[in-house]
Amino acid sequence: MKHEKSCGACVYTVRDGKRLYLIENMRHGHFAMPKGHVEAGETEKQTAEREILEETGLRVSVNTGFRSITRYSPASNVMKEVVFFIAYSPSMETVAQLEEVESLMWLPYERALSRLTYENDKEVLRRAEKYAAEHPAECP
Repeated sequence: MKHEKSCGACVYTVRDGKRLYLIENMRHGHFAMPKGHVEAGETEKQTAEREILEETGLRVSVNTGFRSITRYSPASNVMKEVVFFIAYSPSMETVAQLEEVESLMWLPYERALSRLTYENDKEVLRRAEKYAAEHPAECP
């Protein structure tokens, strides 16, 4: 069995006192949060920061106090682990990585949750929203 590892984050900003989450409309036809493969020598946090910058053009503050792991099999004989953090972006100005991302959208929590394609991503976002609500000092 081949093992893969990716890292990413539930990226959010705050407008008018409400958190808005960044959702990617991927070229493969699904909606997801930014993530990507770990490169040699990178920490999980560094991977998340790099992937978010590459896919969205955003420089974010990654909060490693929130860490959620999902595992799934994207192909036969492959097991993938994805580590998600929560990350704050002061800016909403995005630039989609055209090779992978069709478009980017900022959505309030409930709309972001309903837009995500996969249940494991939805569960990560539920946990991230709960964490942000319970840790206001860590999640502006």
